Amino acid sequence: MPRSDFLAALTERGFIHQCTDTEGLEALCAKGPIRAYIGFDCTADSLHVGSLVQIMMLHWLQKTGHKPIVLMGGGTTKIGDPSGRDETRQLLTHEDIQANKAGIFKVFEKFLSFGNDAAVMVDNDEWLSELKYIPLLREIGRHFSVNRMLTMDSVRLRLEREQPLTFLEFNYMILQSYDFVELSKRYGCRLQIGGSDQWGNIVSGVDLGRRLEQPQLYGLTSPLITTADGAKMGKTAAGAIWLNEDRLSVYDYWQFWRNTLDADVGRFLKLFTVMPMDEIAKLEALQGAEVNEAKKVLATEATALLHGRAKAEEAAETARKAFEEGAQAEGLPTVEVTADELAAGVPAFDLFKRAGLAASNGEARRLVRGGGARLNDIAISDENQVIGMGDLTQAGTLKLSAGRKRHVLVKAG
Repeated sequence: MPRSDFLAALTERGFIHQCTDTEGLEALCAKGPIRAYIGFDCTADSLHVGSLVQIMMLHWLQKTGHKPIVLMGGGTTKIGDPSGRDETRQLLTHEDIQANKAGIFKVFEKFLSFGNDAAVMVDNDEWLSELKYIPLLREIGRHFSVNRMLTMDSVRLRLEREQPLTFLEFNYMILQSYDFVELSKRYGCRLQIGGSDQWGNIVSGVDLGRRLEQPQLYGLTSPLITTADGAKMGKTAAGAIWLNEDRLSVYDYWQFWRNTLDADVGRFLKLFTVMPMDEIAKLEALQGAEVNEAKKVLATEATALLHGRAKAEEAAETARKAFEEGAQAEGLPTVEVTADELAAGVPAFDLFKRAGLAASNGEARRLVRGGGARLNDIAISDENQVIGMGDLTQAGTLKLSAGRKRHVLVKAG
């Protein structure tokens, strides 16, 4: 077990995949608080749950007495990270990037304390936008071997799949490495943390620091998180699980965690909550139907971290009423259909798709045929059944259900 509280916590909870020099990093942590960073490009106005592992690593970094740096990629977003992608990212305007950065900051306020020499958020556009191309090539580019760059997964996989890789994207590794060195100079940052797909970029930064005679730099990555059935974490038929409330309701976020596979509950409690390990061990030991209680704890604790305890408990109560009492609970996700449309009647498969309970008309039809669709808690057997004004409850809503766990209210607008 590692000696430092930081590495011990990450190891015990399953966060660590690779480290460039574990013993050296241990020794550095033992000398006092270190600064470490993770970079986040501003490609959308919210991060999604796939970024949550790295956010939690920064949370534990701060909780164990160290100082996180959240690096916003205002500069690198102008290029686009080719890691894990088969196509070139759409180039965003400066205004788009700034708006996205503001949206992303809202998430970090929930997990980290800023100010008073605590966590800091910086933007690599501060230094990247000032770079002059020829000096960059002479001073930084000469330390990068194209032969070695071609072996990195972010480049190699794109080429093997015969997908285009622009020269613009090819520079991403150089700029991310430069970020690490610049953060070392400006803030005394010694550690870069990232997902396993960032290993090549991180190692390149460590190597660049050595070549430029910076203090020894270190890299640490987390494993790619997949569910027990092999699916990528956070990918659902309904789309990405966003972290900002204006992108995904608190209730839907709670439900995402409540729907965790049995085999993943213990692992996700360690990664995505701050519950003590002895309490997690008790929940991991639950068997059979009792596992559902552990899932509810996971959902509430994970939601409380992001949205606050009150909203998490409200979502849990909404779910309890909807599932255990069969009530038309307030707080369920709601979609609107015009009164004219309901007066004319909407086919069941179409309404289920529009409510987000199916990703396509075909999926909606299969849901009905398979007996998984219900209207106002009554099973629907005909995918073409016309749903109209006469189906509205006294509350003026329709309750659509896909299986026992997913419910949506439809209101006449």
